[in-house]
Amino acid sequence: MIVPAWEICDFSFEWGKRTYLMGVVNVTPDSFSDGGEFSKPLEALAQAQKLVAAGADIIDIGGQSTRPGSVQISVEEELERVLSVIEVLRKEIAVPISVDTTRASVAFSAVTAGADLVNDISGGTFDPDMLATVAQLNVPVILMHLRGTPQTMQQMTDYQNLLAEIYQFLERQIESAAFCGINPSKIIIDPGIGFAKNQSQNLEILRNVGFFKSLNCPILVGASRKSFIGRILNQPDPKERVWGTAAACCAAISTGADILRVHDVAQMRDVCRVADAIFRQM
Repeated sequence: MIVPAWEICDFSFEWGKRTYLMGVVNVTPDSFSDGGEFSKPLEALAQAQKLVAAGADIIDIGGQSTRPGSVQISVEEELERVLSVIEVLRKEIAVPISVDTTRASVAFSAVTAGADLVNDISGGTFDPDMLATVAQLNVPVILMHLRGTPQTMQQMTDYQNLLAEIYQFLERQIESAAFCGINPSKIIIDPGIGFAKNQSQNLEILRNVGFFKSLNCPILVGASRKSFIGRILNQPDPKERVWGTAAACCAAISTGADILRVHDVAQMRDVCRVADAIFRQM
């Protein structure tokens, strides 16, 4: 099955023709990689403009850290962080804006303020109103695989069959989304690298992204700067994991990724151009 192209904000996403980049702008004080750097609207705007100039196709705004062990903030605080940034960005950048949230009320307010799609790390499981809200908003949604919560997920890596269990979860959530009224052609799936996965499991996913192709959704992979790369490189500083990230991104493209969620857009744009020339031009 060929996934229909998306048209968002006058931008066309023709799945399978090239790899698209989602640039990360965390507006949190405690994200694992860049916590506190872009928490003010003008700082976030400057970073978003930098990422767009470097080649980002989507900007992802998150107000709640989801690093292992992170503490959940109140809805009011998440709204305050996210909306102030989206309102500024929407006036200044043309590319689609994604809101990274697991809360239906935040998704609704963010889209009302100008966001174009919803990125839910829980795959629509944390908030029972999320899928119905996305259907009401009529926007695309990213459904990611996760076990437990950011507080508990790294104690939940005991899979009998990693790929099959991720597949079954995503298949179930696609069906739930469709039942709630979301057009299946507006769903992106994410196998959830680093979320309830250990190092060997993250590598197994990167080797087998194509396993999820039969779900007939574009596939997002988010390996950027993550701790498994740091362990391989013996590099504790997330910002020094750029070339390890590049290797993971190249692997993901080779096995079927459609979107890469990254912090270092300029470098990963070069990775995409070369990897697309190798793996897509056949």
